Amino acid sequence: MVWIVIGNALLIFCLRMIGVALGTVRMILIGRGQRKIAPLLGFIESTIWVVAISQVITNLDNIFNILGYSGGFAAGTLVGMWIENKLAMGYVEINVISMAHDSEIVKKLRQADYGVTEFSGSGQTGAVNKIATIVSRKDIKTVFQLVNKVDPQSFIIVDDMAVVKRGYMHVRGIL
Repeated sequence: MVWIVIGNALLIFCLRMIGVALGTVRMILIGRGQRKIAPLLGFIESTIWVVAISQVITNLDNIFNILGYSGGFAAGTLVGMWIENKLAMGYVEINVISMAHDSEIVKKLRQADYGVTEFSGSGQTGAVNKIATIVSRKDIKTVFQLVNKVDPQSFIIVDDMAVVKRGYMHVRGIL
């Protein structure tokens, strides 16, 4: 009897973890403009939710089911973020502001075949140049390493891009 109670709670935990992970990925895909698979993920997510919540509701006196449900939600959030990080879908805009090494950073990024646009501006302490590049999310770490080799004190901002059309993109060439 104890094994059945624990097994049911573990089943609820696993169902909820999978459902929430799917929901996290679904929302990220929608935000990144990948809307074709989102309805299918939503269907699976809601089916899993109905099965899991029905087990909890029909056995509200079982604290293990409630803990399994809540724990599955928390774990599913972590799993969903991990999956999204591994997928690394979409593009980001990386903006770099360097007080003294902007031309070196531009040179290194272009040598690595990244498209770079430079903007002149004025900062708190005087003239600055902003360096902008749009890259695949999979390239964020590489760009950070290139920039940090030249100027570890540079100011770096990363913004998600929902849609990118045309322009020069690393390795992929002209879009």
